[in-house]
Amino acid sequence: MAKINLKKASQIAAIVAVSSSAIYQYSRTDYKHWIDADKDCQNTRQEVLIVESLEEVTLDKKGCEVVKGKWYDPYTDKYFTNPSDLDIDHFVPLGEVDRSGGHEWPKNKKMEYANDLETEEVLIAVNKSANRSKGDKDPSDWLPPNKKYQCEYIKTWQKVKKQWKLEMDKKEKDFISVKNKECGFK
Repeated sequence: MAKINLKKASQIAAIVAVSSSAIYQYSRTDYKHWIDADKDCQNTRQEVLIVESLEEVTLDKKGCEVVKGKWYDPYTDKYFTNPSDLDIDHFVPLGEVDRSGGHEWPKNKKMEYANDLETEEVLIAVNKSANRSKGDKDPSDWLPPNKKYQCEYIKTWQKVKKQWKLEMDKKEKDFISVKNKECGFK
């Protein structure tokens, strides 16, 4: 009968565990974002600012960057006129996308999601402090401070997850199920 070296076996198991978790380690750089897909000098961030402004935007001298407009942030229920007060939020954050199945996507699909201008819900201009407090959390860990928008937030979250065929973990799914009932969704 072969003798098993327990010390060596536990070292190998530890290496395998570290290696397998490292394979799927999220890296924001895998999701190349703020590209200029149509080569008009306005990257994805600028395009979202232009589309979501409630009034005609003012561009810099080159016509590439938005320097003024008017935006409504549903997360905070506030209006903004300075684009530097805003982040462009990936409604389902890139880290959450990665944990929800996006880690298996090829780089071009990751870039497509990170710059999706076709689906208006994927990218949204919001107050930068609200976006940064959200981080890469799902709704079970973060909801917008504007309580009047929370049901719409849950509805949109589900729409984006479904459209991009992203999974939900148990905690997220259970929380959303409760919120759907509270909001009167089926």
